Amino acid sequence: MSSETVFVKILDKEYQVACPAGERDALLQAAHNLDQRMREIRSSGSVIGLERIAVMAALNLSHELLETSGQTGGAAINSDVLERLSHKVDQALNKL
Repeated sequence: MSSETVFVKILDKEYQVACPAGERDALLQAAHNLDQRMREIRSSGSVIGLERIAVMAALNLSHELLETSGQTGGAAINSDVLERLSHKVDQALNKL
């Protein structure tokens, strides 16, 4: 299967991404969605730093995906769990 190179912009940074043929529009939509989420997190002022913003956006999107697909394995993921995960991510990033 062939692929193409697509340039996406997330938080004013441009990234070069290899994309399977026929998936360009889906990739651009995903990048746009991620950019919006990261901008929302950044504008809230509660999370500082590109890595932290990206991790929080990834956690939020992953949580939504699990809820939507019903694959939480019976474990209820709630805001307390996400808050604990966020705290652990912050601690790990502070050690870098």
